[in-house]
Amino acid sequence: MIKFLDLPQINARHEAEFKAALTSFLNKGHYILGEGVNTFETNFAAYCGTKYCIGVSNGFDALVLILKGYIELERLAKGDEVVVPANTYIATILAIIEAGLTPVLVEPNPETFNIEASEIETNITNKTKAILVVHLYGQLTIMEPILALAKKHSLLVFEDAAQAHGAKNTSTQLKAGNLSDAAGFSFYPSKNLGALGDAGAVTTNDVALANVITKLRNYGTSSKNVNDLAGVNTRLDELQALFLNIKLKSLDQDNAARQTIAKRYLSEIKNQKIKLPYYDGSQNHVFHLFIILVEDRKDFIQYLKENNIETAIHYPTPPHKQQALHRFNHLKFPITEKIHETCVSLPISPIMTNLEVDTVIETLNNY
Repeated sequence: MIKFLDLPQINARHEAEFKAALTSFLNKGHYILGEGVNTFETNFAAYCGTKYCIGVSNGFDALVLILKGYIELERLAKGDEVVVPANTYIATILAIIEAGLTPVLVEPNPETFNIEASEIETNITNKTKAILVVHLYGQLTIMEPILALAKKHSLLVFEDAAQAHGAKNTSTQLKAGNLSDAAGFSFYPSKNLGALGDAGAVTTNDVALANVITKLRNYGTSSKNVNDLAGVNTRLDELQALFLNIKLKSLDQDNAARQTIAKRYLSEIKNQKIKLPYYDGSQNHVFHLFIILVEDRKDFIQYLKENNIETAIHYPTPPHKQQALHRFNHLKFPITEKIHETCVSLPISPIMTNLEVDTVIETLNNY
């Protein structure tokens, strides 16, 4: 069986370092916001090219704290509108709602699956105060026109970079997390940079925001028993930070392996029933997921299952059709709905063998 994602084998490569880090962790006895978190924040900020990184419990909280942070700084106010892709994972939209803001859903480009400035502009109102882009599946949103639009309308711009660790803009050489006012990352175990549990971070060059989020993540404290803000408990776990520090060293190598597999898929899969994703061959896509579109998805997945190839669907139901977002159930987003009805995620990971890639390609060509 070719697994969709073999996490035990992915993490087995680091087992000796994990055990050493765990032993050190147990011996030091500093379990919360210790040296491991500080080191990871420094290392990940340097990796992304930003001045600041603040570790938090998960990617959802990272987005919420960015938005709440700018509310504290009076750059946003409750009820303000935030433009967001309609085809993102629901967590992006829930984060906007959790912060007391109003999501405005817009259609993506059907080729890149990401939103574009032209579609954003048609949805801007006098209540619009921010744009939350999503680098979906690992591919960077084309940012320059969006940043120009934001400047024109005095809007904040944020990145949901949960799937795009290490993706790089080829023209500016800036990475995901350093393309906007602030970015939220998830280190959920299946991500390109995945922890061994929940973890997340905010990256930014805004010192005021960094200071506010550092307080908000830890009950609003500025120092022990001094609470400046009404914060929450969403600290990055010390042990997960130690694991992430280990895995960060191989992130670029792992991304390159994903890109190599993606290039093979794109050049060697030749089946008119299968629509392959857009990719310009650069480092702007790190292929957290390799998404294809097929009309007869149920039959296609069953065919691959019978041929011992695991797949996944990201995501079967668009957010605006979920009961949790019933306020949006009446809306129609044809492009988004088509993507969600036909998308299939193929196996892609840094530990896939050439033989496994050969098998996937041959099987798809025979469909």
